[in-house]
Amino acid sequence: MTLDEFVARFAEEFDETPEEEFKAETVFKDLDEWGSLTALSIISMVDEEYDKRITGADLRSVSTIEELYNLVESK
Repeated sequence: MTLDEFVARFAEEFDETPEEEFKAETVFKDLDEWGSLTALSIISMVDEEYDKRITGADLRSVSTIEELYNLVESK
């Protein structure tokens, strides 16, 4: 999994946010569409697509998509 692939997969979890807003340095918590349900869908996506487990605390500990990618890679 590359960072670009992860960013693209992350973007797929959002319905209303334009795809061009998703970059490695995007602070995902600042997106209007970010919320608890989106967080759960990201946790589920990481589990299903990458066979890695992250928690809500893990999500709270990072700010950007790249930081989340690095966290997933470290698991």
